Amino acid sequence: MSIDSTTLLYVGSTKFTRLSAVLRLMNLKATNGWTDKSFTELLVLLNEMLPNGNTLPTHNYNAKKILCPMGMEYKRIHACPNDCIFYRKEFEGLKKCSKCGLSRYKEKINNEDKGGLEKNG
Repeated sequence: MSIDSTTLLYVGSTKFTRLSAVLRLMNLKATNGWTDKSFTELLVLLNEMLPNGNTLPTHNYNAKKILCPMGMEYKRIHACPNDCIFYRKEFEGLKKCSKCGLSRYKEKINNEDKGGLEKNG
């Protein structure tokens, strides 16, 4: 059993442990397609809203570290910037969206070594 599963989110909390709060928040992140940056911003805001001394992590990286020892790893899957498709299964090898035609990769200015393209995400 992880210590995070018994650590209260804050003193007096009766509903959430550190682990249960991070699990619920990570589920929202995945369901709604939040970026790591936006999720970190949310964690910082929630940390400010909760009582001093709360145990909520303030960075996406630290939240992932809570879940990974439990075997709850994640796999990054590219998606069309217009949310048309996920680049997995039959779409995994595509370089542009089969629905809207938008490139899977964004152009990088002054990057001749890599052909001017870099992966989104």
